[in-house]
Amino acid sequence: MGSTGKLQRRGSVTETSSTPSTAGDAQEAPRGRLQRLMRYLPLVAPVLLWAVPCGVLLYTGQHWPLPVTLTGTGLFVLGLIGMPLAMARGHGRRQQDWAAIVGDTLLGSMWVLFTWSVLLGVLLRLALTVAGVGDGQDRARIVTWAVLGVTAVLLGWGYAEARRVPRVRRVDVELPRLGAGLDGTRVVLITDTHYGPLDRARWSERVCERVNTLEADLVCHTGDIADGTAERRRAQAAPLGTVEATRGRVYVTGNHEYYSEAQGWVDLMDELGWEPLRNRHVLLERGGDTLVVAGVDDVTAESSGLAGHGADLAEALDGADPGLPVLLLAHQPKFIDRAAAHGVDLQLSGHTHGGQIWPFHYLVRLDQPALAGLTHHGARTRLYTSRGTGFWGPPFRVFAPSEITLLVLRSAS
Repeated sequence: MGSTGKLQRRGSVTETSSTPSTAGDAQEAPRGRLQRLMRYLPLVAPVLLWAVPCGVLLYTGQHWPLPVTLTGTGLFVLGLIGMPLAMARGHGRRQQDWAAIVGDTLLGSMWVLFTWSVLLGVLLRLALTVAGVGDGQDRARIVTWAVLGVTAVLLGWGYAEARRVPRVRRVDVELPRLGAGLDGTRVVLITDTHYGPLDRARWSERVCERVNTLEADLVCHTGDIADGTAERRRAQAAPLGTVEATRGRVYVTGNHEYYSEAQGWVDLMDELGWEPLRNRHVLLERGGDTLVVAGVDDVTAESSGLAGHGADLAEALDGADPGLPVLLLAHQPKFIDRAAAHGVDLQLSGHTHGGQIWPFHYLVRLDQPALAGLTHHGARTRLYTSRGTGFWGPPFRVFAPSEITLLVLRSAS
């Protein structure tokens, strides 16, 4: 069963264009050098990802028998060659799901192995040396088995975390401008479902079943529905049509929609009974009070070249009473600067996955103002960033649990 109420539509979709940056030459020069360096990252990163664990596990004083050393080295070399090839076949022009699964799994596994090879390769070895445990070979072999053991445990746990139905996280959010009639409004947020090469149709059904137990007034999806076109991932996304809400279901695009077929996803969500908020707003009325529910295209749309797509908050709020509280759906947390400038009360976002696999958390924070949870920006603007409902790429979540979020809006009065 779909939503049992209707939101009042406001606004319309208009074509937008992105304006080139007007930064001065002093700012452009460092940016240009950084961009040139970033071009080499896809070449250097895989080598480090495989070479560092290989060195730590095999060549730092272990003195393994020659067949063990040669076999281990051969496996690392095979992985270094095979992983990029698999990812190219899986995510490139051919879009072969089996290759994507192999490449993504290798990528996630090696990220965890790399991380703990570095951490334990230094810290544990230092601790063993200070404690006077064994000789150099003994310490080296202890480090090797510790790295392999920790990696195996984290990958097993991380896979289970990624594949399970997310736990519900309840957050009470007080909005000073929220009318008393809207106090207790239940908003459910799902995001970053990332239906992809691994068939998760049953998982999708179970997620929607859990959402339907929350008695939501409004259900929101803040983008990154899937990796791939709507036609390829339709079966996995179809259960979204069963989501129930008393007032409505709303959706905005994420960056991954623009890597495949954004308009196809907008059309499919509309077909499933969701309200795509493409630079427009609707009104949620309850208890005699009104909440503006607005949404914008993801900022990626501005450089996608797709006609009619681009984030335009002014257009989204056009015609809305400025005295009413505003709930904004925007895929990326970094849109919060624009939201705060327009006096938005609460922005809901995803995108970060909470880092997904530690310590990627710290890299995410270089690009986004928040990793997860509720944060305050400006005079009255709140931002809630979800860790995401699904996972992207590597089928692991390590120290970054997925979530279905129940936000209960509270009036200050």
